[in-house]
Amino acid sequence: MSFVTVTGLEKSYRSATQTIHVLRGLDVSVERGEMVAIVGASGVGKSTLLHVLGGLDPFEAGSICIGDADLSRMTDAERVAYRNRHIGFVFQFHHLLPEFDAVENTEMPLRIARMPLDQARPAAEALLRRVGLGDRFGHRPGTLSGGEQQRVAIARALVVRPALLLADEPTGDLDEHTADTLHDLLREMHREQGLTSIIATHNTRLAAVCDRALRLEGGRLV
Repeated sequence: MSFVTVTGLEKSYRSATQTIHVLRGLDVSVERGEMVAIVGASGVGKSTLLHVLGGLDPFEAGSICIGDADLSRMTDAERVAYRNRHIGFVFQFHHLLPEFDAVENTEMPLRIARMPLDQARPAAEALLRRVGLGDRFGHRPGTLSGGEQQRVAIARALVVRPALLLADEPTGDLDEHTADTLHDLLREMHREQGLTSIIATHNTRLAAVCDRALRLEGGRLV
């Protein structure tokens, strides 16, 4: 049985004058431990798909099952709780909190989950060391390079030990060399943590390190 199963997913945006259908009866299955790239033209709905899969955005019809959890049957509060425990997000723009240093940003999900500081801090520090930032603990985002900021964002996404990683153009704002090193890191962390990963990207080099790539066209994956 697939770890992620999406059936008949419908998502649209409405304005005063029109309805834009972004996802049109989309189906997809992702096996446990698989690393899948979602590719497609800019504006086709890749980010929307990830936001819906992760419970950030509502959807009109269809079902999303992750393991034994059916997101379509959850209340808003249940989806938030599930997302915080089981799904890690990495975005194109790191969204680090500028007033907090690298360790504080990384441990934030654990602190939100009310983990005591004497447990959250070592977990955050260990993950920062793993992503190559052992000498950047006390640095705030404004003093880090773009690649370093994204490494902090990856550590923050993984500190809760999620089952599913969703990454939206995670290297889209980086130069080619820095992006390639991040591609390798994402693949390594995927393997080490036993993740199932879905990555939206226009970067063919990142798509190439994934197990398979699916193209989003006309609201469906092909």
